[in-house]
This record gives sequence, C-alpha cells and structure tokens, in this order.
Amino acid sequence: MSVLSKFKTIAVAGVATLAVIAGAQASDTIKIGSVLSVTGPASFLGDPEEKTLKLYVDKINAEGGIGGKKIELIVYDAGVDANKARTFATRLVEEDEVVAVVGGSTTGTTMAMIPVFEEAEVPFISLGGAVVIVDPVKKFTFKTPHTDKMACEKIFEDMKAKGLTKIAMISGTGGFGKSMRGQCLGVKDNYGIEVVADETYGPKDSDMTPQLTNIKGAAGVQAVLNAGFGQGPAIVTRNFNQIGITVPLYQSHGVASKKYIELAGDAAEGVRLPASALLVADKLDDSDAQKKVVTAYKADYEKATGQSVSTFGGHAYDGLYLLVDAIKKAGSAEPEAIRDALEQTKGFMGTAGEVNMSATDHLGLDLTAFRMLEIKGGDWTLSK
Repeated sequence: MSVLSKFKTIAVAGVATLAVIAGAQASDTIKIGSVLSVTGPASFLGDPEEKTLKLYVDKINAEGGIGGKKIELIVYDAGVDANKARTFATRLVEEDEVVAVVGGSTTGTTMAMIPVFEEAEVPFISLGGAVVIVDPVKKFTFKTPHTDKMACEKIFEDMKAKGLTKIAMISGTGGFGKSMRGQCLGVKDNYGIEVVADETYGPKDSDMTPQLTNIKGAAGVQAVLNAGFGQGPAIVTRNFNQIGITVPLYQSHGVASKKYIELAGDAAEGVRLPASALLVADKLDDSDAQKKVVTAYKADYEKATGQSVSTFGGHAYDGLYLLVDAIKKAGSAEPEAIRDALEQTKGFMGTAGEVNMSATDHLGLDLTAFRMLEIKGGDWTLSK
C-alpha cells in the first residue's frame, strides 16, 4: 500500500500512526498545511494570509489548542507558480501528512492543487476568488472569499440602481481576471447590462492607456468595470484618470486592500467596489452582526503586524476558524470527519459574512455578505 493510500485511511495528527478518534492513542499535535503566495506579484494576498495564520495558530495554541492538542502549521510559499503549488501540495500530503489545508492565495495556484487534495481526500479550504474553485462542487474542496460571480452580481445591482446600463469592461488575462470577465458576461443580461466595449491586459502590462483610449471612444459608455487583481487594477485606475475618463469606475474585491489605494494614489478617489465588512469595521452600526468579529480581527492583526488590515488576511482567518470549528464539532481530526463537519457548517460568522454550507454549496455566502464601498479621502467608506 502506498503512503498516499495509507493517508486515506489513517487520521493523521502529527504522527502518521496515531489517530485522534475516540478510543485511539492521541498525538500531541494536529498538522495543518498551507501553500500561499507570500512573495511575488500576489504577495499582497499571501503575506497577510501567512501573518494571520501564524498569529491565530499561536493564539489558539496559547489557549490550549484544540481539545488539548496543539496545532502544527506547515506553510510553503509558491508565489504565483502553479507547478510549485502542486509540488508543495503533494509534499503536504505525502511527507508532512497534514489532516487539512488552508491556503491557495490565487485561483491559479488553487486549481493546480485541487486534484492533489481531492485524490488524497484531504479537506482543502481555498483562499482564491474564482467561482470555479467550488462550482462544480468537489467533495473535499471549500473556499472562504466571495466569488467573482458574486462580485459581478453585486456590482451590476449597484449599476442598475444608478441607471447605468451601458458599460465597458477591462479585464486581466490571469486566472481571476479571466474567470471574472466570463462570469460578468454570463450574468449581465439578468441586470439589463450591455457591454459596449471589452478590453483585456496581460499580467506584465505596465500601461493600459491604449485599451482605455478605446473605451473612452466607445459610444454610450456609462461606467467601466475592471476585473482583475494585483498591480493591474492600480495601473488601470491611474491611466483612467490620466486620459480623463469621467464615468464611474468599478473594481472587483480583488483590490480590497490598502495597497491598492496606495498604488493608485489620488486616482482611486470615487472608485466603487464590493468587499467584506472588514474594511469598514469601525464604520458599522453596533447592531451589525459582523461588527464584533471584524473589529476584533482588525485590532489583533494591526497590533501584531503594524500593518493595515486587508480582506485577504480575513479570508485566512475565516478558513482557519472554519477548520477549527469543524474539528471541534467532529470530535476528530480525521480528514473525512473534518470534511463532513465543514459541509454541515451553519451560522458561522466570519470576516466575509455568515457562512451556511451544504452538500451543494462549499462557500456558504450570499450577496448580503458583500458591502458596496467607495473610496473617499484615501479610505474605504460605505457607499450611499
């Protein structure tokens, strides 16, 4: 029997031969893995994710761990290299023998790892954005961020409410941008939206003026939607301002960190986007059900790191605590039991919103979990 086959039948909690199910000899640790984009062009995702996981694993362990067992966190940095991500995923399964994984900063690295974890039957909670991660549903794969399809729907709701029906799109050609473009085109008719110009840019492009000039010259454009993440949207925002486009600019939740505002500078003023309540934690009403969670995470993260909170670290927080909650409810760190408990999650309040999963929904969020924000005075505000 191969190591991988053995993994499918043995609950691994730090030592491959020791189980944590009732009646078995228990080990002292529960091994949890993570593959993130800590460095490279998606470091604005992976860096706060890694910091968050380490911060809260230390906190959980200091408070006694999970049922008296400490968490052993194993983190690998794949950058945005899908091949590296798959290699590290295999290492987590075959060498480190983790019981679950929280990671996958990007859609591209996540999709490369899913086959590894599905074959090994290891629960995987992705931090990537695209809906293709969980649609169609895979047995052992879950995710915490709102999807690109949800972002399209939230943006189109806002546009429709403002009477904006003719729009231009400019999208990145990477995994997330390509996926979101497709999702937006797929749901636009539900909101009476007509796309009158459709441009794209590559991950290494440093000037989107030609594409935006085409958009500026298109007839009847009432708003522009940028589907993308990383430095691309900041460049789009600056070029958008430089060539004097005056219609509203919408971005995706892929720019929901202060880094985007810093890179875009004054050109970010007035940009609208859907994001989690975390970015406006201090502006929420005291009666808001999310306020306690997001304000506590914001305070912990900013005190520990000296950096502004981002929704991306929040995705890691949600993933870790969904996993911890599942282990506690299952009374076991056996992968199959964890998977079953994750799928039965109800009423879990995270930084992204209230999570209610099922056999047909491995995300568990709806559009109410998104807030429409507008950048004013270099900061996030709740849109009116």
